[in-house]
Amino acid sequence: MSDPLVLFLEWHAEARREPPINPDAVALATATPGGRPSARIVFYRGIREGGFSFFTNYDSRKGRELAENPFGALAFYWPHLGRQVRVEGAVVRLSAEESDAYFQSRSFESQVTAVVSRQSQPLEDADEFQAEVRELENSNAGKQVLRPGNWGGFKLMPEVFEFWTRGEHRRHERIVYRREGDAWRRSRLYP
Repeated sequence: MSDPLVLFLEWHAEARREPPINPDAVALATATPGGRPSARIVFYRGIREGGFSFFTNYDSRKGRELAENPFGALAFYWPHLGRQVRVEGAVVRLSAEESDAYFQSRSFESQVTAVVSRQSQPLEDADEFQAEVRELENSNAGKQVLRPGNWGGFKLMPEVFEFWTRGEHRRHERIVYRREGDAWRRSRLYP
């Protein structure tokens, strides 16, 4: 497909036929030190060590951006409920122990892919990548795959929450919580 707009329209039409309902799919926004933002969907993996956790390759674009500018924002959207939750805050790595535990809970195939993938880097030969995956699967069959050092978890430490509830005629409810020391200050925003 040479026209990304056409591809987007095809995907959008398909999404309209089968609406997503995975409550753990969340948009993660990061930015470079110069302020250039990027966003992608990751999977929320619970509250760990006091923050909203997700896992990735530390050398991926998001991993590099978080290393250089350790702040992020999450946006959960549950259209079937008419609700959205935004969370903003500093992002830090989870402990090696938390990352190891989560890595071991993943499927064997996902573990192998995490080891082989050079996430966010150009992929010149998909067949070569698949061959590397098969080779590692064969050499590790029946064995425990160890978490690579460049893969693990992050936690976003909440400083701001916004809870949005859909209202008729765009009269939405927006409630914001801002951390002030050890307490939260609650306020309401115009829709």
